[in-house]
Parts: sequence; structure tokens; C-alpha cells
Amino acid sequence: MGFLFFLLFFLSLAVLSALGLAADSRDSADWKPSDAGHRWQS
Repeated sequence: MGFLFFLLFFLSLAVLSALGLAADSRDSADWKPSDAGHRWQS
């Protein structure tokens, strides 16, 4: 039952991501700010 829950969860994330409703908001491991996906030069 737990396996089905995780499968449904990840499947729903995949569908939402494909529709553009879910996205990874992290810029990178060092968390530098970005503007439309382009890194700021410091």
C-alpha cells in the first residue's frame, strides 16, 4: 500500500511538472540569485 502511495505521489508530481505547475525553485547548491535562469555576476 505504501508503494502505491509513493507511486501516485511521484506520478502526480511528474504530471504537474509537465503542465508547468511545479518546478524546482532552487538555483544551485550555492544559492546564487538568478534572473530568468541566468546567474548574476558578482
